[in-house]
Amino acid sequence: MAPTPLIATPQLLELLQGLHAQSTTQESSLKWGTLPAQCSDEFDTLMRDKFIALDQDKCELVYHLLRSINAKTVVEAGTSFGVSTIYLALAVAQNLARDGDGQGRVIATEKEPSKASQAQANWARAGSEIEGVIDLRVGDLRDTLTRDLGVVDFVLLDIWTPLALPALKLVQPHLRRGAIIMTDNTLKAGAGYEDLFAYIDAEGSGFRRITLPYEGGLDMIVYQ
Repeated sequence: MAPTPLIATPQLLELLQGLHAQSTTQESSLKWGTLPAQCSDEFDTLMRDKFIALDQDKCELVYHLLRSINAKTVVEAGTSFGVSTIYLALAVAQNLARDGDGQGRVIATEKEPSKASQAQANWARAGSEIEGVIDLRVGDLRDTLTRDLGVVDFVLLDIWTPLALPALKLVQPHLRRGAIIMTDNTLKAGAGYEDLFAYIDAEGSGFRRITLPYEGGLDMIVYQ
């Protein structure tokens, strides 16, 4: 078995394994090429009870990056059932504990109230290892990310593609130099990210990106 970068109790590791298994089972049953347009009412209804969690190997990479850059303020665009949020919160909590600094949080966004409730239930199951770190904002992220972000060290864009660029533009004024933005499914859903890539790749944008060889593509973007 490959080693995990996570520092976590066996109980939390077991919880994460179970949540990932549920997500994988759900996602394997979806026929992506036949789905309604993202962010449409029909699409939102279909996805209301779906995890669509970030893959486990990607979550472990994100956790590892957060620990390495000592990230203390993180924005997650697209919380869903809160699986990846557990990794983010675990890393931030451990960074805060290491430095003896109580100022830090994961700003988690979720449009669907029922998903937000399930996410909170999953976080409660995760227990004290992530307690008090998550700032959950329920509603349209184009509203919830307009206030009180502070200085942001890391952004996870695990959201439907039409919302990726609006989310980044809202957070950009708050990014510190050297902040990292991770974007999922950049190969699988590349056509949907054309506006985001054009913005990031434009001369003078301040961003540089690389596509990592993970399933579906995973872009690592650095704000320079």
